[in-house]
Order: sequence, then C-alpha cells, then structure tokens
Amino acid sequence: MDSFGPVLVLAGIAAALVLGLYALSAAVRLRRTPVVCEPFLSGAAVTEHAASRYHVRWYTVALLFLAFDMEMVFMYPWVLVVADEGAPAVVEMFAFLAVLVAAVVYAWREGAFRWT
Repeated sequence: MDSFGPVLVLAGIAAALVLGLYALSAAVRLRRTPVVCEPFLSGAAVTEHAASRYHVRWYTVALLFLAFDMEMVFMYPWVLVVADEGAPAVVEMFAFLAVLVAAVVYAWREGAFRWT
C-alpha cells in the first residue's frame, strides 16, 4: 500500500484542482438568460437547432478520419523502435499498412469519397 501513496497524493491534488476550477468558474461567470435568436457565424441567422441531425455522409468521413488517425497513432511509436527491432518491425508495419490500404480501396469502391 505504501507504493500507491504518491499516486493517491497526485490523484487528490488533481481532484482538488478540478473542484477548485469548477468553484472558481461558478463564482465569476455571468448570469444571463440564454440568447436564442442571436446571429452567429458572421451574422448568419440560426436556421436549425444545434443538436439537429447530421447527414449520414459525415459519419463515413469521421470513420475514414479515424482509420487514418489510428495509422498515425501506431506509426509514431514504431518510428522510435524500428532501428532497434530491425526487419521484423518493418514487415509488421507494412502488413498493418496493407490492411489500411485494403480499407481505403474498399471505401473508395463503395463511393465513400464521392460527394454527390
């Protein structure tokens, strides 16, 4: 239990900071009624609710972005250890990239990159 002491102290400090910042923001915020019809984005009038539905096309774009984002998440640490690991690390990365290329080819074939 002694080895968890620093972790518990750090968790307590983090919790105290979060609670303190919430208390500070509650103390200094302005209390106004919500503005419903105020223009936004260069003066354009609000035409729909903020929680309205998005077109299904944007979900596809988000999933494609996540695929490429995950590629980068795995490639950054790989770059740091590829010199130590050698050829097996290069083969594994190219196998991973082959799976991602297959996903991109599939998305392209299904028309995920078309906007019409």
